[in-house]
Amino acid sequence: MSKNPKATADFSLILASSVHDMKNSLGMLIHSVETLCEQLPEDQQKGLGVSTIRYEAERVNNDLIHLLGIYRIKEKKLAAHLDEFYLDDICSEQRAQYQEILANKGISLEIECPNHLAWFFDRELVSGIINNALNNASRYTKAKIKITAKSITIDADEYLEISINDDGQGYPKSILEIEPDEVLNNINFKSGSTSLGLYFASQVASLHQQGSKRGRISLENGGQLGGGLFRVFLP
Repeated sequence: MSKNPKATADFSLILASSVHDMKNSLGMLIHSVETLCEQLPEDQQKGLGVSTIRYEAERVNNDLIHLLGIYRIKEKKLAAHLDEFYLDDICSEQRAQYQEILANKGISLEIECPNHLAWFFDRELVSGIINNALNNASRYTKAKIKITAKSITIDADEYLEISINDDGQGYPKSILEIEPDEVLNNINFKSGSTSLGLYFASQVASLHQQGSKRGRISLENGGQLGGGLFRVFLP
């Protein structure tokens, strides 16, 4: 029996719509939690595990964003809108967003970025990549995370390299052996992670093109802090 393409398309649209509604509801919930927390003394916030609530809510929100993004990519409805931005502004925004969560976990965050380093990219999409990498690093690191941004030369071409280092145990071998574009074909629910963030980051990076050059991501272990090293390269 042949599958009905229209039924599959309709289900994808329904799923995407449902995810969009869930993301909006979660956003309202996060805002309500933040408002309530502002009315509590700091010691009570710690006792109620507010930082954990924020962290887990951010994880769910990221997953929903990735699902919507992947749907839009598959439907060819997602494009990179390029403009020039300063990297220290982007990194500072991420620091502000995660500073409290990391501090409550005893994790320090260091940023190494030239003051006047600017590049053309989609601010929202690239911020999403960094956000997801930071969220992942904060889950597996021991005590340190470092973000670096710099201009590098690869085969005579100039690229922007953004790196997120941590001092955890590094990426498991099963993740390192899979190409980012093939992550969805190798999902293992027993591992506790679907790696949607990695697939989304890979697809978003590739949306950044300049002539024959395309953006990409890479994963490895070691780096400056000896743990996991996530890098994104943008032409």
